[in-house]
Amino acid sequence: MPEFLRGTMYGLALCVAALSAASAQTIDLSASKVVDLSHPFDADTIYWPTEPTGFQLKQEHKGLTKGGFFYYSNAFCSPEHGGTHIDAPMHFAESRWTNSDIPLDRLIRPAVVIDVSESAAKNADYALTPADVSAWERANGRIPDGAIVLLRTGWSARWPDRKAYLGDDTPGAVDHLHFPSFGVEAAAMLVAERHVSLIGVDTASVDVGASKDFLVHRAIGAANVPGLENLANLDQLPPTGAIIMAMPMKIAKGSGAPARVIAFAPR
Repeated sequence: MPEFLRGTMYGLALCVAALSAASAQTIDLSASKVVDLSHPFDADTIYWPTEPTGFQLKQEHKGLTKGGFFYYSNAFCSPEHGGTHIDAPMHFAESRWTNSDIPLDRLIRPAVVIDVSESAAKNADYALTPADVSAWERANGRIPDGAIVLLRTGWSARWPDRKAYLGDDTPGAVDHLHFPSFGVEAAAMLVAERHVSLIGVDTASVDVGASKDFLVHRAIGAANVPGLENLANLDQLPPTGAIIMAMPMKIAKGSGAPARVIAFAPR
């Protein structure tokens, strides 16, 4: 292993160990696999239907310069809320944290994964319930205070087919969206009783697609809990034992931002 990489990995191990000390969970990089939970940003990236634009990449230069060396550079433009991204609490809660206010230690935490993919396969509008959370805890133990809770619905397998993923692909329309996510009672339980630092889901919203009042967004926002949306590869994570690093672009005063989300999971 190159010396610079060895040093980087050692430093990362110390960082993760320190951040997870409260839950007595550390990570052995030599015994872990790194899982990318992010979709790439490109012309196929799915955005909320009311967004007037999507991801745009404009090539500025690619090729030899006048000095005779190769140079490649692009400019990009993107709404905050699309693709794998974070919702800052202030997205739906006035005077709460904006994107750049979220403390880093909220974004690097042990994670639990609740799998409702079987229920979602039978009901595209399935919403996580407190009973689902209780059933998960009977099988895996109580969700640790301060953990990141990720909801696996299986929907990421539909990416980037907009109609299959959102339930409808009519531009600008949100009246016929259908996809699963958190239910407000379960979200309130996770926030108030488990004191989660972050929630995330492999669909386009922490509210179900049919929602008109976005109660989950409002509940977690009021509690200063961010949300991750459009995650990928949650099927590669165990119910417990992974550590998540969610690194959004640090947009000052942003309501959200594109994010690179990775997991360190036991092999």
